[in-house]
Amino acid sequence: MKNGYQFATLAVHAGEAPCRMTGALDTPIYQSTTFASANSDEMAAVYGEEKPGYMYTRYGNPTIHALEEKLAALEGGEAALAFSSGMAAISSAILGYVKGGDHVVAARSLYGAAYNFLNKKLPAMGASTTFVQSTRVEDFAQAIRPNTKLIYFETPSNPILEILDIAGLARLGRERGVPTMIDNTFASPALQQPLKLGVTVVVHSATKYLCGHGDAMAGAVIGPRDYIAHLSHDILRDFGGVISPFNAWLILRGTRTLHLRMPAHCANAQKIAEFLAKHPRVERVNYPGLPNHPGHDLAKKQMRAFGAMMSFEVKGGYEGGKKVMDRVQIFARAASLGDTRSLIVHSASTSHRAVPREQRLAIGITDGLVRLSVGVEAVEDLIADLEYALEA
Repeated sequence: MKNGYQFATLAVHAGEAPCRMTGALDTPIYQSTTFASANSDEMAAVYGEEKPGYMYTRYGNPTIHALEEKLAALEGGEAALAFSSGMAAISSAILGYVKGGDHVVAARSLYGAAYNFLNKKLPAMGASTTFVQSTRVEDFAQAIRPNTKLIYFETPSNPILEILDIAGLARLGRERGVPTMIDNTFASPALQQPLKLGVTVVVHSATKYLCGHGDAMAGAVIGPRDYIAHLSHDILRDFGGVISPFNAWLILRGTRTLHLRMPAHCANAQKIAEFLAKHPRVERVNYPGLPNHPGHDLAKKQMRAFGAMMSFEVKGGYEGGKKVMDRVQIFARAASLGDTRSLIVHSASTSHRAVPREQRLAIGITDGLVRLSVGVEAVEDLIADLEYALEA
């Protein structure tokens, strides 16, 4: 599609066009591992990338390519690459910049599996990570070393909803010659587009809001065309974290309603956060839409809305959190997020259980912290469900 269309139009149309052969309006699912060539010369030209075409789905597939075109358009990036999961995308994107002897500067509050990759897997490969114990750009600057090859962060962060200065970190990276990478899963491109604020690369667990229906697993990396080509040739093909054509089609389907779902998610979340903030059995609420959140003003500046993720500390610690988990009736006890259905999870025992308790507490993931992914149900029913659970 030509440039200049609004986000909603791109969500529906980008990367997709009626099939030239059949006129099919919906992108076909090319559920094939292998593609035939007319002759040996054509096969050699496609294999050598001298001619556009497909030969093997690990190297490319028309359905997957349509998804990649759409995601690049939604994030405002030059190119995108789809993966089989969010962690396949995150780990591959990091390895696209980092090798043995290199150093990463990362935010302290990260998705648990991303933290483990940076804290355990990279050292096994001979690289290291410094986790910055604040949200201040100055502290990220102090952590940079001569061998730093990447600045990695999330905002809003999982699960304590810290807000980091996207433009400020991107500017720091440019000044020091270090690429910046953001996990944009919590916000989605419907709420913020970090590439337009100067970030080098965006990663996603497309399983979440991009899909929106809890029925397909996928990841994505969006960034400069030469970097995406490097990932495709040197990381994805060799490590093999390729998304299936059917899952790519499901994510495509989900993205077409992203601009409709996110306002409903966010409106529900704002009302629930305000309810929880006043509840006597809740010690604190982490949601950037609340004026007392330390990142409220920054989030208001760099996001279109405040998102649908939040966490709150239940009085009673670990057992208090468990009681709330056990009594909800609408919220599903499930570890994912971004679904049209509301989900609830106890972070200390699930997503961040592998993080040492001392480190977990230091970044605000307390024993009684409960995380909500607010869906699109009637908000009155969701509030009543939480009120019942909190009365335990």
